Amino acid sequence: MPQPLYIRTHPRDNVGIIVSEGGLSSGTSFASGLVLVDAVPEAHKVALTAIGRGEPILRYGVVIGYAAAPIARGAWVHADLMRLPQPPNLDQLPISTAIPEPLPPLEGRTFEGFVNEDGSVGTKNILGITTTVQCVAPTVEYAAKRIKAELLPRYRNVDDVIAITHAYGCGVAIEASGAEIPIRTLRNLILNPNLGGAPLVVSLGCEKLQPEKLLPDGAFPILGAKPYVVRLQDEQHRSFEGMVTNIMQMAEERLQILDQRKRVTRPASDLVVGLQCGGSDAFSGVTANPAVGYAADLLVRSGATVMFSEITEVRDAIGILTARAANQEIAHELIQQMAWYDRYLERDAVDRSANPTPGNKKGGLANVVEKALGSVAKAGTTAIAGVFGPGERVTKNGLIFAATPASDFICGTLQLAASMNMHVFTTGRGTPYGLAMAPVIKVASRTSLARQWPDLIDIDAGSIATGGATVREVGEQIFQTILDVASGRRKTWADHWGLHNECVLFNPAPIT
Repeated sequence: MPQPLYIRTHPRDNVGIIVSEGGLSSGTSFASGLVLVDAVPEAHKVALTAIGRGEPILRYGVVIGYAAAPIARGAWVHADLMRLPQPPNLDQLPISTAIPEPLPPLEGRTFEGFVNEDGSVGTKNILGITTTVQCVAPTVEYAAKRIKAELLPRYRNVDDVIAITHAYGCGVAIEASGAEIPIRTLRNLILNPNLGGAPLVVSLGCEKLQPEKLLPDGAFPILGAKPYVVRLQDEQHRSFEGMVTNIMQMAEERLQILDQRKRVTRPASDLVVGLQCGGSDAFSGVTANPAVGYAADLLVRSGATVMFSEITEVRDAIGILTARAANQEIAHELIQQMAWYDRYLERDAVDRSANPTPGNKKGGLANVVEKALGSVAKAGTTAIAGVFGPGERVTKNGLIFAATPASDFICGTLQLAASMNMHVFTTGRGTPYGLAMAPVIKVASRTSLARQWPDLIDIDAGSIATGGATVREVGEQIFQTILDVASGRRKTWADHWGLHNECVLFNPAPIT
């Protein structure tokens, strides 16, 4: 029978994380002399010392809460026994006080990608059909199905045809403060490297979000003289079939352009990799996220762009990040993004206890502080080179904070708008999440999840917890997998099954 195991993340910690699959019963003893006085579920915390009422509970060497009642050594430390600490004061943060020394460059790492006229490089070759308003979404989805069935088989170098639909465009305060976020998100989604500079836009005609707002003068020189906009209310459309025929005709012109493209060898510096976690558990910050962080360091050393996001899941660890900012300006930009989101939540009296989810808690994450400390491990160890707001296109290499909410679907959409051409997604509870516009590599924090879902999980990081692999070994595996998937040599499980979630816009502005 396997020896019972727990992980102590930092020498200062007074709690450990139960590793043993299925959890452990009361009375279980460890080699350290610790004896459980409660049954403790897998991934949940056990008190390594007695903790008095009001005393700090430490994980990652940081206070994640205060004991709401006395906690005995060997007891199960769960959310009901913890009081949430105050968030870090944004006016009292370390500013660029611990800037990491640059790591040695990593030369010669390449992948096979599609080069675009604007200099960006795609890992896929996709025709994207964008909508200006929800009213046209069903028509575009119908047309996209026919294009995939009737036209796409003729164009072997084109990977897919996707409908980029959304719930925005009309019935919204389009000039209000905050409305620029969904508009620039849609504008930059069209510019995603994996769409190859050959998008097609479908408009109704009467909506607030007119095509000229989505395609402003000078913003899309790659489109040339012909705008490739279909307006369904135009006089020429005398039937639904006529609308669909027009969309298909324009789509075929774009397919002809895309089909001429071939993969060529490119340096890894052309990668723009978005990092995200969803369905996290207490192992995420011990196994999957640190391994992704190691891969992030390798990418930065290769000259690539690496984006981490999810404001609410870094807010309580912001002091770690501002200290790592490459300069004071970047540190203050980080603070500005946190302050903006604080005001956004306060507007509707939402507090930090809204995160984590019930599933996160079942997976051992007691509160948002513990979750944030595990989440930022994805960012590796390099200096933060830049900060970009929601929906902005990232234009710098290195480690970037691309501000987004923590919602999986909104975060993924905003990272696509930021020019992401590869996505790495860690999970402890499991999710079949995927994106049509970019490959999604899913990394499990637990081996039991990887075994349960062998045809949904791409990489198992759970062996780190039991000593079967190191963070470095799994990190190198993730890095190589990114290069292989980006080159088309390997397909992720999400792409294998065609599991592609809808794009979801972040719209903090009023709806009329």
